[in-house]
Amino acid sequence: MAQAAYPVPAARRGRLRIADRVYAGIAARVAAQALAEAWRGRTERGRPPRASVLVARGAVRITLHLDLPFPADVRALARTTRDAVAQRVAELTGSAVREVSVVVDHLLAREPAG
Repeated sequence: MAQAAYPVPAARRGRLRIADRVYAGIAARVAAQALAEAWRGRTERGRPPRASVLVARGAVRITLHLDLPFPADVRALARTTRDAVAQRVAELTGSAVREVSVVVDHLLAREPAG
């Protein structure tokens, strides 16, 4: 007689740990995508977004370092980028994103036409 296969309880199946650099890579890529439209048409661009991550007790805290175009609505760009990063990191990793801080390192003025 065949024995019934009972699933092993989740707590005994093991665990998955996502490296901080994976969270940081996802966050930086999503930030770049969120800012792509703002940089369109500019010859000079800032550095790509950088991210640092702290994971504690299953909660993720992300700090983004951004160069932004100017003139632009800096507050709106930061908010849109922050929200996109929080949502996408949570979707892709299944982790709770508790905080996304945005640090604007540089504002790059549009070169005068001429």
